[in-house]
Amino acid sequence: MSGESGQPEAGPSHAGLDWPNPERNRAGVPGGVIRRAGAQGPRSWIQKVLEQIMDSPRQCVTPSEVVPVTVLAVQRYLLEDEPRDTVPKPPLYCYDVTISDGVYQEKCYLDPSLNSLVYQNILKVGIQMRISRVSCLYNEKRIGQGILCIDNVHCGETSDSISLETPFRNRAHQQKPERPLRGGKSHYLALWNNEDPYGDIWLTDKQPEEHNFSDTKIISLSHLEMTWTNRRNFPALLVRILHKSKLRYYGKPDKKMIEPYQTFLEVADSSGTVSVIMWNALCPEWYKSLRVGLVLLLQDYSVKKSYPFRIQPVPVDPQIKLISTMEICLNLRDPPTNIIIIPEKQVKPEWRLPKLNHRFTTRSELDDMPENCICDVIGLLVFVGRVQRSKKKENREDFWSYRWIHIADGTSEQPFIVELFSTSQPEIFENIYPMAYFVCTQLKVVRNDNQVPKLLYLTTTNESGVFITGHRGQPYTYDAKNANRPSTSQAARVEIQERNGKRHQDDEPVNSQYFQTTSTNLSLSNKIRILQGPHANPVAVPQPGASVQTKGIKPGMPSIFNRRANTNASLQGKARKTISDRWESQLWREKKFGLIDHLHYSHVYPESIPRKFMFEHRKFLSEQYNSQPAKYVPPEGRPPKLDDFKSARSLGHFEVTILGLNHEIAIDVAFLPMYCPEDIRTSQIDTLLTSMNYSCAYPQDTTGNDRLPGPRAVAGDIIKAATELDRVHIVGILDICNLGNNKVEVYLHKIYSPENTS
Repeated sequence: MSGESGQPEAGPSHAGLDWPNPERNRAGVPGGVIRRAGAQGPRSWIQKVLEQIMDSPRQCVTPSEVVPVTVLAVQRYLLEDEPRDTVPKPPLYCYDVTISDGVYQEKCYLDPSLNSLVYQNILKVGIQMRISRVSCLYNEKRIGQGILCIDNVHCGETSDSISLETPFRNRAHQQKPERPLRGGKSHYLALWNNEDPYGDIWLTDKQPEEHNFSDTKIISLSHLEMTWTNRRNFPALLVRILHKSKLRYYGKPDKKMIEPYQTFLEVADSSGTVSVIMWNALCPEWYKSLRVGLVLLLQDYSVKKSYPFRIQPVPVDPQIKLISTMEICLNLRDPPTNIIIIPEKQVKPEWRLPKLNHRFTTRSELDDMPENCICDVIGLLVFVGRVQRSKKKENREDFWSYRWIHIADGTSEQPFIVELFSTSQPEIFENIYPMAYFVCTQLKVVRNDNQVPKLLYLTTTNESGVFITGHRGQPYTYDAKNANRPSTSQAARVEIQERNGKRHQDDEPVNSQYFQTTSTNLSLSNKIRILQGPHANPVAVPQPGASVQTKGIKPGMPSIFNRRANTNASLQGKARKTISDRWESQLWREKKFGLIDHLHYSHVYPESIPRKFMFEHRKFLSEQYNSQPAKYVPPEGRPPKLDDFKSARSLGHFEVTILGLNHEIAIDVAFLPMYCPEDIRTSQIDTLLTSMNYSCAYPQDTTGNDRLPGPRAVAGDIIKAATELDRVHIVGILDICNLGNNKVEVYLHKIYSPENTS
């Protein structure tokens, strides 16, 4: 088996094992790293394995002893086709795993047959694992060089003590930047999606620089549009960035492109606006340094006919001409594009570059906005959902990463509900928390007024951007017309001041600020929605969990409603209380002992319970609902336990048993209606059928000093209403949620009567 490095013969970018030549002394190879252990320090198990595989004529070796090692990093990349491959293969994503035995660290190649351990979040950073079989992938282009391959492992629990001070075993690992062990790619991908920039190739140090325009010939976009087909050389463009898209990774196994990235910029001058495409290596060099509002001088670009099926974003200024017949291409070569960021102080009024015009809207205005309308929002985060993933295409490893958030702007009792997809800003996407002042631009309105309650939420677009810290200097802060309008930003400022003041006064978390958490072990939350009954036509409702797949199975009928409400232990360690209300149908009593199969999936894991937010533990809570990191990060001090944080669900959860129509199969599932009597914005109360239809109870109208009923009364009403469905055929939708590490939850998302499937 050949390991293709694709790297130059000499140079620091290749990472692998520098095997000493057989005729040379293993103990002292110049520049080598395989050394016989002496009496100076502890013996390394990794070194023993390396020496054992060197001495073995076989390709696979079972270590003479198996000791636990700690996983410090799990890094992903796309493997190219081997030279002998004649038929293109589907994309194969590979993983390099960095391990430590307390003496040495070594980066190893994970055999693709073990990739499922990563998918299921069993093999992850911070755990201890035992490697029971290894092999070597030799680089046949270089004498005496190979890669240690992990062929069989047993993964254990998270390690309590991890040393990060152990040296890497060979000098190749000590040299930066980091590169994959196999293939010709120059970089790793983000662990759970392809849109986020990851690794040291993504530069952030591009700064504005003053430019002498005396010798620079500049052409307007409208003039370029009329003449570009007859030109060979193009004068410089002086433009402002109006929109910036998220990254697109288009790597394929049969395309030997080193850095296959693409991003779009919408730029404009006084004569028009046009799309600019940045290709390949220019993306790692410039993407993180370019932001909306910057003024650019572009030289040595190319022009081509625009792609006919790409939809350009809504123009910032309707008075500016939208140029859709051509696109500007920025390349590292052919020709090598020159990009200069012009400082704002050098921008002259006579250039008449367009100003940004943000479309900030209030929550009270959202109710009247049409479908697909584009807007920007600003306010206070009051809910942050856990990161989830959905497949882009079936039978592929490409995923969208997204989460649900709620933003309050002080103009309505209802918050903005936002389906926040990754915007290629992982430094923000992974570090948002309640009580933060949040801005999200280029959101699209999604609504359906024909269902009850009406469907209304916002979702990100290809050009969406998010901001949470460092608002000073951002483009929207210059827009006095919108960003400073009293109904949005000032209302949000008042709200955050009031909430912060209340928190410091009472020393209690604010009820409406909470997390939908995941455990530290959680890498992804893949949901599969199962539709019970082929005739139902459900409409998705925005929840902190969304579906990726729909399958038809037989309808059934509800049999048992068993409510379990856990009052979590406080930080002082009080005993946990359980309130249990139960109803069981007579039909279930008759049939439950004669079932062919009874599936038990009603258990709710701690990471699936929304927790009330505590500012002093924001970093710990952020880690709980994020995807598993690619590299191990040691905790600061002794972290708290997830159960120490109060649940935001006052009703607890319900365990529901659904009996199949043939009375041969039953399944236990969980039902988690949202209810918080202290805050109507997180409460929804109505009949059982409505509450199950929308995984929550819809808020009744309250006036004056009317208070919502207590949790016990609401739970009693729900269980009482369940009796009305005794022996009634229902069609249900179940959310099957894979939490990783062999943990699966099944939730009752929605119920239909067969006569009412709209």
